[in-house]
Amino acid sequence: MVRRLRDEETKLWAKVAATVKPAKGRAAPKGQKIDARAGPMILAAEDLVPARHVNTQPPPEDIEPGRKRRIVRETTPAAATLDLHGLTQDRAETAIANFLRRSYEAGDRAVLIITGRSGILWTRAPEWLSKQSLRHIVAGVSPAAQKHGGDGALYVALKKKPGV
Repeated sequence: MVRRLRDEETKLWAKVAATVKPAKGRAAPKGQKIDARAGPMILAAEDLVPARHVNTQPPPEDIEPGRKRRIVRETTPAAATLDLHGLTQDRAETAIANFLRRSYEAGDRAVLIITGRSGILWTRAPEWLSKQSLRHIVAGVSPAAQKHGGDGALYVALKKKPGV
């Protein structure tokens, strides 16, 4: 899906484009003036677009040390595993919420979420796990042991379901 740029994004892009000199043998796009003497670009505060994703929730708590040791010791660390590879941010966020709700309803006490070692899913997963809508489910989050994915995976401890 392609979206149109907002006015402030168009203005900012015009300022950036005005500082770019075309590669040798290439012409400047029509209507664009190039100033070879242009120095460093200085932006005013009103030129900056605020970040789209700002996490206002505190990060999820770490899993209790004794509980994490028990999870790490097990050959299969969790009752269920979710692999986020190949998902977009929106789909990954929805998948995590649905996965955790199903696991909680099934009475699982720990799950493993594979995010990959870097990238946006690895960065955003803790934010999604700290959302208010999952607070009644998530007891804690910790990086997985090396044998279960290391930095590319997270253990998620789930709270005990009442009556189980």
